[in-house]
Amino acid sequence: MSHPTSPSPATGPLIPRMFGPLERFAQSEASGGIVLLACTAVALLWANSPWAASYVHLWEWPVTVGGPGFGITASLHHWINDGLMAVFFLVVGLEIKRETLVGELASLRRAALPAAAALGGMLVPALLYTLVAGGGPAADGWGIPMATDIAFALGVLALLGPRVPLALKVFLTALAIVDDLGAVVVIAVFYSGGLAWNALALAGVVLVLLAGLNATGIRHPAPYALLGLVLWAALFHSGVHATIAGVLLAMTIPARNKIDAEQFLRRARRTLDDFATAGSGATPLVDETQQNAIHELEVAAEQVQAPLLKLEHKLHGVVAFVIMPLFALSNAGVTLPDDLAAALTAPVTLGILLGLVLGKPIGITLFAWLAVRLGLADRMAGVSWRDMLGVAWLGGIGFTMSLFITGLAFTSAARIDDAKLGILTASTLAGIGGWLLLRSGAGREAETAADAGAPPPTAAAVAAGTAAGTPGTHPQEAA
Repeated sequence: MSHPTSPSPATGPLIPRMFGPLERFAQSEASGGIVLLACTAVALLWANSPWAASYVHLWEWPVTVGGPGFGITASLHHWINDGLMAVFFLVVGLEIKRETLVGELASLRRAALPAAAALGGMLVPALLYTLVAGGGPAADGWGIPMATDIAFALGVLALLGPRVPLALKVFLTALAIVDDLGAVVVIAVFYSGGLAWNALALAGVVLVLLAGLNATGIRHPAPYALLGLVLWAALFHSGVHATIAGVLLAMTIPARNKIDAEQFLRRARRTLDDFATAGSGATPLVDETQQNAIHELEVAAEQVQAPLLKLEHKLHGVVAFVIMPLFALSNAGVTLPDDLAAALTAPVTLGILLGLVLGKPIGITLFAWLAVRLGLADRMAGVSWRDMLGVAWLGGIGFTMSLFITGLAFTSAARIDDAKLGILTASTLAGIGGWLLLRSGAGREAETAADAGAPPPTAAAVAAGTAAGTPGTHPQEAA
C-alpha cells in the first residue's frame, strides 16, 4: 500500500499554487509602493492618451451619499480625496499613536533624531519653495514639498534588501510618521476654510463621546465607527478638512489589552489541554466541551490584542491596495505640456522640484546632524552620515501627501497641473537618487570624520566620491 506524501510545489493543489505568489507579494514591504507606481503610470498614460476626456469625466461624476435632506453630493474625485482618504489618515493617526506609546517616539531621547530630521525636512523645502515661487497665488503651495510618502520611500529601501541596515529603516519610518503629523497640523491650520462654529461644536461633542468610550473600556469597533462617521460629517461642514476626522478618531481608539502575554499563555495552554482531553477528535463535529474551549481561546485572543493594533492591521491592506491606488489613479493624471522644459521652470513646478530634491535632503541631514552635535539626540549605531543622506533623498519622495495638499492649496487647473508635474518629477528624481546613493556602497564606509564632529557630507561630495569609485565598508549592526 502506498503512503500519501506531502504535495510538492509542482504537484500540490492548484489554488494555493496560483495565489501563493500573490500572497507573498502583498506581504512584502515594496508591494504597496509598486501598486502605487503602477496606478500612477496608468493615470499619466490615460491623461495623455486619445481617451483623456474620459479620464476627466470619470472623476467628475457626481455621487450622492445619504438620504433626502441629509445627503452629500460630490464628485467621485471629491469622495476619494475627502472620504476614502479619511481612512488613510485614520491609519496615519494609529501609527502616530502607536509610535508615541511604544515605538521610536515613545521617549524624548529616542524621538529627538527623527523629529529633528523631520522638522528640517519640512522647514527647508517650504523656505526654498517660497523663495522660488514668490508672492501671489503660487505662494499658497509652500506646504506641498514638506511631505514624505512613506509607502514609496520604504518600498525603495525594501528593494535594496539587506544592504540597508535595519536601524535606517526604523529611522525612515519614524521620520515619515513625524512628517505626517506635521502635514496634518499644516492641513488643519493653514489649508482649512472659514469655520462653521455650529458644526465645529458638534465635532467637539462627538470627540468627547469617543474619548468617553475609551475611558469606560469599550473595545468593540462598532460605536467608534458610528461616531467616527458623525465626526467626519461634522468636520466636512465645519470648514476644517474632513480627513482630519481620521486622525482625531485614531487618538480615541483604545491601545490597552485586557490581559498580558503571560496571562494569555496560561489560559491558552489550559484551554488547549481541555480541548485535547475532551475527545478523540474522530467525529466530524466537536463536542460541547471542545466548543467551549474554542470559545474561551477566542475570548483570550481578543483580550490580549489592543484594538489599536488590530484596527491598524486590518486597515493596512485596504489602504495600501485600494485607497492609495485609487487616490493615485484619480490625482496623478496630469497632461504633459508640449514644451516640457518650459513647464519645469514654472514657479510652482520649480519651487516643488527644488523643495523636494534639494530641500528635503539638506533639511533632514542638516537638522539630524545638529541634533547629534548639540547632544539632543544619539547617532544611530552602524549608520554613517552618507547613509543618512541617502535616506534623506528618499524623504524627497512626496507623492501621496504632496498631491493631497496640492488639491487644498490651489483651485487653478494650470497651477494644479504645474504642481503635479513638479511632484511626479521630483519624486522620481529623489527615489532614483536615494536608491543610487544607498546601493553604490558609498554609504558603507565608516565615518571617522563624522565621529569627530565633522559636518555631514554634501550631495556633491557624495556624488564625487561615487563617481571616483571609492570603496567602502559598513559596520554591521548587532543582531
